Amino acid sequence: MTRLASLIGAPTDIGAGTRGASMGPEALRVAGLKAALEAHGLEVADRGNLTGPTNPWLPPVDGYRHLPEVAAWSQAVHAAVHAELQQGRLPIVLGGDHSLAIGSISAVARHCREQRRKLRVLWLDAHADFNTHVLTPSGNVHGMPVAVLCGKGPPELTGVGGTTPALSAKAIRQIGIRSVDPGEKRLVHEQGLEVFDMRYIDEMGMRQAMELALATLDANTHLHVSFDVDFLDPEIAPGVATTVPGGPTYREAQLCMEMIADTGRLASLDVMELNPALDVRNRTAVLAVDLIESLFGKSTLMREAGGS
Repeated sequence: MTRLASLIGAPTDIGAGTRGASMGPEALRVAGLKAALEAHGLEVADRGNLTGPTNPWLPPVDGYRHLPEVAAWSQAVHAAVHAELQQGRLPIVLGGDHSLAIGSISAVARHCREQRRKLRVLWLDAHADFNTHVLTPSGNVHGMPVAVLCGKGPPELTGVGGTTPALSAKAIRQIGIRSVDPGEKRLVHEQGLEVFDMRYIDEMGMRQAMELALATLDANTHLHVSFDVDFLDPEIAPGVATTVPGGPTYREAQLCMEMIADTGRLASLDVMELNPALDVRNRTAVLAVDLIESLFGKSTLMREAGGS
């Protein structure tokens, strides 16, 4: 059966501290994302771009920058993603900054509740994104989406999907983390998030990290991947605002994506924080498309294994 996918552009940097992620959706389109997915047998509909408030570029109020605008974008993304899931389609949200995951993942969690399915979220990122308005030095909401989804935040955001918290921290696996604030670290431990940081990947390898992150998936599990492009080492992916050295190499990233594809469970995807203003000849977007192809079955494997 042909898989049906939908591209949903969310061109905003409302939750970020640097302008430019709003151009991410177009950069991914220019890099050939739709054609690349179609080459792997998907039937792809590009839904165009969502609309929402422009970025007012104001200082934080009570620890949050642009809270009403972030809430509006979250609602727009939630509605769009939930509509695609109801039609049996696989939504791919093209960001935009990572605060948009509040909308996409709350929609996925709502869908899973309605369908009585289990949810597993893989959070591929250099950052834990578990800040709160008390902990954050900047007030930028793109540093808060995981905390918000786990119920820590203002009701305008925690209630986007109709249930607070949107999901249990036990549903989340974070991979590639290498930049966490001290207060954030305490909260992550308190919540019981499973984190495979770069120290773990250096010591044990990407294969073991992914085997554990993907353990216990079954036919009733909806797998959502939230891919922040700063997950990648900035040497290979310079087009992000919040670069952190020491991320996964090209091969480690490919293995990560291929192992996700091998499960056959991927059912929704975010691609976030691509900032063309900081890129070199769209190189990071091209790399992101290459890795997304691997999520959908492009394999570098030569030997016969599992039908690849």
